[in-house]
Amino acid sequence: MSNDTIANMITSIRNANLGKIKTVQVPSTDATRDIAKILLREGYIEDFIDDWQNKKNVSILNLKYQGKRKKSYITTLRRISRSGSRIYSNHREIPKVLGGMGIVILSTSVGIMTDREARRKEIGGELLCYLW
Repeated sequence: MSNDTIANMITSIRNANLGKIKTVQVPSTDATRDIAKILLREGYIEDFIDDWQNKKNVSILNLKYQGKRKKSYITTLRRISRSGSRIYSNHREIPKVLGGMGIVILSTSVGIMTDREARRKEIGGELLCYLW
């Protein structure tokens, strides 16, 4: 089992989307909470709650679906930078996902933020994941 909590969070969300599951439970760290806040702010999840279960701090994410067929708001979620291969970018070279329709989440010296915020603040960092 890996200690990459961000990759575990992304995999849990992706698996829940495939199974049309409403809630996802992920280990709660500062990075996963910041990513959950970004997903909430961008409208990809309904809400999230930090909780203690079995003596562990976890975040419970409520995923967002639309319509009777439960079409997910998150269609693609991929990890970019991995523990064995870190990928960094300055603010001019941050990739645009679907011409700006999707978002790239990156870790900067100021904190975890979206690609739009990083370009506006002219800050580069480690590319964590992208989604649309």
